[in-house]
Amino acid sequence: MQEKQSEQRDRWVSTSLPYLTPREEGRGDAWGADAAAQGRRGTQRILYAGEVAAPAEVARLLGLAEGEPVVVRRRLILLDDRPNELTDSYYPVSIARGTGLAGTAKIPGGAVTLLARLGHVGALVREDVTADNPDDEERAALRTAPDEPVLRLTRVAVDRDGRPIQVDRMVMPARSQRLRYEIAIEAGP
Repeated sequence: MQEKQSEQRDRWVSTSLPYLTPREEGRGDAWGADAAAQGRRGTQRILYAGEVAAPAEVARLLGLAEGEPVVVRRRLILLDDRPNELTDSYYPVSIARGTGLAGTAKIPGGAVTLLARLGHVGALVREDVTADNPDDEERAALRTAPDEPVLRLTRVAVDRDGRPIQVDRMVMPARSQRLRYEIAIEAGP
């Protein structure tokens, strides 16, 4: 019984919806709230924030030319003070330049809340998940074993007009993750 509880404690069940909807001011960020709801402690460290040249995949997803400037927030996501995920969130400079998205300070309510305040609300999200081996930098940051695979989740959010407003690229140890998707299906005619 104790072994099963320990195994469950080492796993993380993740759903995307809390991270896609704006929060009320003063309610903290979605990650901290999600972890607390599961009896855990969720924190994050901003590793870098600012403008960079868009990597090819990010440029394609944002509808930009490769190498065009974008704003990125690189974070190490911690669960109970242990590395749980590396996340890079990319934004078009036309949306994020000069905002809190381009800085290392904590954003009240999280990035999605700030985007909504700036008039950019996601209406559709697409996520692609693949499994792969981490590179040396990812392995060191996530403290994974040499033969331990990772999950790579790429998420793109678009507004009601079909314009991409955010691309997230996440890397997480596969052994400790469980991704859960709940999809509401409307009845047909």
